[in-house]
Amino acid sequence: MVLVNTCGFVEKAKQDSIETLLAAADTGAKVVAAGCMAERYGKELAESLPEAQAVLGFDDYADIASRLDGVLAGERFDAHTPRDRRELLPITPVQRQAAKVVIPGHATVDEHTPAHLRKVLRHRLESGPVASLKLASGCDRRCSFCAIPAFRGAFVSRDPQELLAEAEWLARTGVRELVLVSENSTSYGKDLGDPRLLEKLLPQLAAVDGIVRVRASYLQPAETRPGLVEVIANTPGVAAYYDLSFQHSSEPVLRRMRRFGSTERFLDLLDSARALAPAAGARSNFIVGFPGETREDVDELVRFLSEARLDAIGVFDYSDEDGTEAAGLTGKVREDTIKKRYDRVVSLADELCAQRAEERLGSIVEVLVDSIAAGEVEGRAEHQAPEVDGSTTLVGGDLAALRPGDLVRARVTATEGVDLIAEPVEMIDAAPVSSRG
Repeated sequence: MVLVNTCGFVEKAKQDSIETLLAAADTGAKVVAAGCMAERYGKELAESLPEAQAVLGFDDYADIASRLDGVLAGERFDAHTPRDRRELLPITPVQRQAAKVVIPGHATVDEHTPAHLRKVLRHRLESGPVASLKLASGCDRRCSFCAIPAFRGAFVSRDPQELLAEAEWLARTGVRELVLVSENSTSYGKDLGDPRLLEKLLPQLAAVDGIVRVRASYLQPAETRPGLVEVIANTPGVAAYYDLSFQHSSEPVLRRMRRFGSTERFLDLLDSARALAPAAGARSNFIVGFPGETREDVDELVRFLSEARLDAIGVFDYSDEDGTEAAGLTGKVREDTIKKRYDRVVSLADELCAQRAEERLGSIVEVLVDSIAAGEVEGRAEHQAPEVDGSTTLVGGDLAALRPGDLVRARVTATEGVDLIAEPVEMIDAAPVSSRG
């Protein structure tokens, strides 16, 4: 059986999900669709994709084992009719409060139970030194282009003790870097009565034995307070890395997106981070071709990108998403115009990110070794998140002594686009022997 965790965020991601499902079906295995696209479209996906033996929504997750056993046994499961999960908001806090971590042979635990005694209901599908740690689910913001709240529901934070327990468990499996993920990490703790809870959690996660780097992702600029900027910049073990969801920088476009900010406010935010940590990494994503976007708006975005010195830039061409406010907006930009703007911004982004990498020539970076293959040692510096921000190749020195999970200090000697080439200077923290296989 192949279980495909689909994405329903934007058109390209949905197409990737369909292609993955079809490729899985070609293997001869039974294919099950789960994840956001399966939740968002349900019966429609099941009817249009007979190659999938089942399409499972979020409500199936609690009994996922029995569902998959049933599929293997030939049972048929009706895909659900999608609902706007914002209608379910009154029950989500109750579900969170009712959820308990259970230890075999012990009573149900509460918030006073030490993290190391809590059972973690999770399996890892790989053994690398990096793992994601999910902070929360859902989103309370109402960006006009985004359908996530409709199929993910309200923002619901996970209990901090549960997160610490999972972090400890991950460290025991050989994880060295935690990547904190959610739809909006800066909202963490709001529903628990503490909007500054992420600032308190980051140092605790960084202190978990075996963890050498904690990376926060998906920060909403309007909610990134000075205290959080300072904690990310100054806490040992927390990557000085700012994954800021800007989306655009022209005020008129941002207002139509139902977001806040401007070129100057965003530049001020980046300056405040770099004042505390001059070498801090920063990345963001942007949408071009949003309804009503003018040439002047694109010029403003170009001005921002040219001054922001971002390490990584993702660019999306706008497409209408079902059920979003933006889908009904007037002033739609022609497809050929969107493509021209997209190509322009992507070309600029590639150039600017390569220049930013060149600024790091001669500097010392801390590299976490991810993999070693055919004598090539690949890792990531503090400003490089897994899979999306480039990598660092280590050359020279005693490379044979290095293992995945080692944290080494290295000097940058060359660049290739956003990628760095660096020579090891000294070992900072060697991976435990038990995790080096």
